[in-house]
Amino acid sequence: MIDVEVVQLLVSPAHRLAGRPSEGPAPGPDDERVGRAEVRARLGLVGDRYFAQAAHRDASVTMMSAENLPTAIDPAADLRQTRRNVLLRGVDVDALIGATVSLDCGEGPVRFSLNRPARPCAWMNVTVGPGAQKALRDKGGVRCTPLDDGVLLVGPARFEVLSEPAPGRGRRTAGAWSERAPAVSREDVVAPRPAPGAVGRGAAT
Repeated sequence: MIDVEVVQLLVSPAHRLAGRPSEGPAPGPDDERVGRAEVRARLGLVGDRYFAQAAHRDASVTMMSAENLPTAIDPAADLRQTRRNVLLRGVDVDALIGATVSLDCGEGPVRFSLNRPARPCAWMNVTVGPGAQKALRDKGGVRCTPLDDGVLLVGPARFEVLSEPAPGRGRRTAGAWSERAPAVSREDVVAPRPAPGAVGRGAAT
């Protein structure tokens, strides 16, 4: 178990990135970040666009590592641009595809099955800036299924890998933070601490 930070949470009732990227995002609130999100087992985040959608049962929640935000392209990049649900600092979630993990924000652990990559699309070049889709390749986060009811909160949290990825899953090639042995261990997924001035919590109230 490791200490992490839930930097931001985003719960959006509508799909904002639909159609042609050249036409821009669909209208909606300027800021859909929240300080608290309710989780329902196998359904997602209450109020989110993917909640209880049968086509997204294995991808109803998306997690991303703050260390992978393309801040070299836009220093202010965060969940408002990437449209993921949970932004974590201190763990490399992209290295854990295929694992089952738990996240405890102080109101009890919530387990997630990390099923597959959340691959960046061409919209990232619009919402973040030119080159963002390429910059996020293999670092765009993971699509998850929540296995418990619970609550997520912005702030400090505890993260635990309950079952390791199957062999051949969750591995990085180009762009890895470090050279690693073939097996993924809990120590492998601890992310380096960011430099001062990195993205703060910034949750809406």
